[in-house]
Amino acid sequence: MKFLKNRWFKFSFWATLYILWVIWLGNYWWLLGLPVIFDLYITKKVKWAFWKRSKKRGNFTDTLLDWVDAIIFAVIAAMVIKIFWFEAFTIPSPSMEKTLYTGDYLFVTKLAYGPKIPQTPLSVPLVHNTLPLSGKESYSTLIQNKYRRLKGFGRVKRGDIVVFSFPNGDTVLKQAPQADYYSLVRLNAGQRSFVEQSLGPIIVRPKDKKDNYVKRCVAVSGDTLEVRDGVVYVNGVREPERKTLQSSYTVITKGSPINQVILDEMRINPEDASFDPSLPGYPDIALTKEEAEKIKAMSVVIRMEENIDVFPPDYPDSPLTLFPFDTTNHWTRDNYGPIWIPVKGATVTLDSKSINLYRRLITAYEDNTLEERDSLFFINGEQTTTYTFKQDYYWMMGDNRHNSLDSRYWGFVPEDHIVGAPSIIWFSRDKYRRFPQSIRWNRILKVVRHI
Repeated sequence: MKFLKNRWFKFSFWATLYILWVIWLGNYWWLLGLPVIFDLYITKKVKWAFWKRSKKRGNFTDTLLDWVDAIIFAVIAAMVIKIFWFEAFTIPSPSMEKTLYTGDYLFVTKLAYGPKIPQTPLSVPLVHNTLPLSGKESYSTLIQNKYRRLKGFGRVKRGDIVVFSFPNGDTVLKQAPQADYYSLVRLNAGQRSFVEQSLGPIIVRPKDKKDNYVKRCVAVSGDTLEVRDGVVYVNGVREPERKTLQSSYTVITKGSPINQVILDEMRINPEDASFDPSLPGYPDIALTKEEAEKIKAMSVVIRMEENIDVFPPDYPDSPLTLFPFDTTNHWTRDNYGPIWIPVKGATVTLDSKSINLYRRLITAYEDNTLEERDSLFFINGEQTTTYTFKQDYYWMMGDNRHNSLDSRYWGFVPEDHIVGAPSIIWFSRDKYRRFPQSIRWNRILKVVRHI
């Protein structure tokens, strides 16, 4: 095995990997790095680690520099992995239960749909958009690159669980960064100044620094989606049955709550199972079909029914919260659409109805100016009656259908917002239990595509 230590073998091995990486990257200026690799393994004329001196055993300074050298290498390696391969992600909400639980820690693979070249490269390493302790923005917008995605293993398909940048996350409120700024403005009669004075100031974020969400893609570009009595239909076909799909139910009991041990075994969060003595029962408990059948068969239960919203929608839903915020649609979260998902290259006619669907796509996602004057539309200063889309779009929904802020509330997800696909759960913790009972051992190292 002496050839493994041969300098020419080492050079050939690393040079080949480097060239393949440059081809994948698509920027051949990086080939200028080959002479550096050649010198590292063959000529050794340049002292690349110029800050390091010749070692003297026991010298404290040299030991410190060794540690600095190792830390710098580790940070650079971690940044490369985060940009091109994997990124850690935590499930913060119950919108995907019983598929992904609050407290699941995931590795998200960027290779699934192709990693994006950073659009905001001036950023603190290994931090997404805010510094951990101060809460200040962790990046500078001094340099902004155009969107470019490298080749991945495939494209987003119906049924995929996808991590993506929150479409409405370009503007956030300093005192309520998780809130949907645009929704708050609508609910306050369009008074931006009032919302900003109450919860501001506002922070404007670039596309790649928005908060990340995880949902299931239920429709891809070119599809027509409709929700009928809580069931999703795509191109007229009912979505596949999933055991983890949840809806909410009203459960009427004989006066006492359901045994908490049974609810714990079903992993029903206390927040999703609040007993109301005045019913008596549970007005809004999130269950899968299988769980609903089990609870319905209990002796303590008198009756139960699925909570299906009809028009006018129940609080907190209203035409002001349901996309496209058109009071003439008479849509609810359970009876929604039909709605067509835009596809790259398709042209649509603009009128007083369709503009509500596509206004944000034209401006925020595809970087055009849009003016509306006397029922006429001006895009980039030119009058037009049509618009041609520049990229594909997707429709995302949570598996916990009655506890998910998803495309029904903020619309389409642009292709350039796609981050990756959850690949494996490396740790999972239940916040409602004490350690060590809080650790979900059966979910550790669970492959997400098998859920």
